[in-house]
Amino acid sequence: MVLGKVKNLTISFDCLNDSNVPVYSSGDTVSGRVSLEVTGEIRVKSLKIHARGHAKVRWTESRNAGSNTAYTQNYTEEVEYFNHKDILIGHERDDDDSEEGLHTIHSGRHEYAFSVELPQTPLATSFEGRHGSVRYWVKAELHRPWFLPVKLKKEFTVFEHIDINTPSLLSPQAGTKEKTLCCWFCTSGPISLSAKIERKGYTPGESIQIFAEIENCSSRVVVPKAAIYQTQAFYAKGKMKEVKQLVASLRGESLSSGKTETWNGKQLKIPPVSPSILDCSIIRVEYSLMVYVDIPGAMDLFLNLPLVIGTIPLHPFGSRTSSVSSQCSMNMNWLGLTLPERPEAPPSYAEVVTEEQRQSSLAPLGVCDDFERVLPGPLFAYIQEFRFLPPPLYSEIDPNPDQPTDDRPSCPSR
Repeated sequence: MVLGKVKNLTISFDCLNDSNVPVYSSGDTVSGRVSLEVTGEIRVKSLKIHARGHAKVRWTESRNAGSNTAYTQNYTEEVEYFNHKDILIGHERDDDDSEEGLHTIHSGRHEYAFSVELPQTPLATSFEGRHGSVRYWVKAELHRPWFLPVKLKKEFTVFEHIDINTPSLLSPQAGTKEKTLCCWFCTSGPISLSAKIERKGYTPGESIQIFAEIENCSSRVVVPKAAIYQTQAFYAKGKMKEVKQLVASLRGESLSSGKTETWNGKQLKIPPVSPSILDCSIIRVEYSLMVYVDIPGAMDLFLNLPLVIGTIPLHPFGSRTSSVSSQCSMNMNWLGLTLPERPEAPPSYAEVVTEEQRQSSLAPLGVCDDFERVLPGPLFAYIQEFRFLPPPLYSEIDPNPDQPTDDRPSCPSR
């Protein structure tokens, strides 16, 4: 950029990560430098920065007001998250061209530091949608007498973190649906669909494991499928505009009449997508997993399982919690999908715990101060007491089997 004796004006951020990409969250401090390069001595009224973050939606709709009369209705709305201005050189007034109060900048490259603290309140994640956006930027303005201002704007990214290691996002999602096809006075058997995923929260790059059972008792050939959809919702003047986009999909095998297909953890990978936006009043970005049966010549049978795409991935403790809660919530039908018919017996007690370990566990234990602070005395003693006791005997056959109940109608014989 060359204007007068100003050769270049640039903005650089002090990045908080190793990738040198300016990414921030609520409460962070956005800092950086405005660099000014001049080829000779110049006189400056001011050098300012303006930092702003806002969400904005806009779309138009055509209206018919009568015979041969039409008009366009505009829908706009805006939410401001912060608006910060600061003066790096000079003074506030730039509307006169007097020579008073001017600052002299000599030839060469000069840097001026700036710092902006983001609000502690939740901010919407940066987003670019079809009818709206969430943007954050810093703008530098150089004012000189008798010259037009030199302006430069540079955006930065804000992530409002969503931690998927929370109970609500670790809970399994499941559903069951059934559909009976009719053609005039003839009715075929039903098509049934059951589907389940281990949790609600995921991060980009993860794979969703889908457990499903599709039973086709109709006379048609159907195809089970699954897809991840992103739904963008924009709100303005009491109206809502929605955009639905396909993110990822997979296809199962064709299923002929009287056949059943089981998905025992079929994987669907989440591509790089923006996180869910759930706290903005005018823009919402939501995700869902649709497991459905493609039925030719009829409406598809589908299940919608809600998803939340977060920014903080699952950690080992969350994974264990998810696994336990998932197993506890599954009924016998789901156990049939995820466990083999004859599980392998676990190792014997003698193979895992030596006699020396067992004897040492019976001796008095010296509990360190750190453990006493974390675990109360009785609870810690209880854990130690049963630390090396052998497990109950293993049997592949349940000595008290329950009578299975299955109320689902069976496919008619053909």
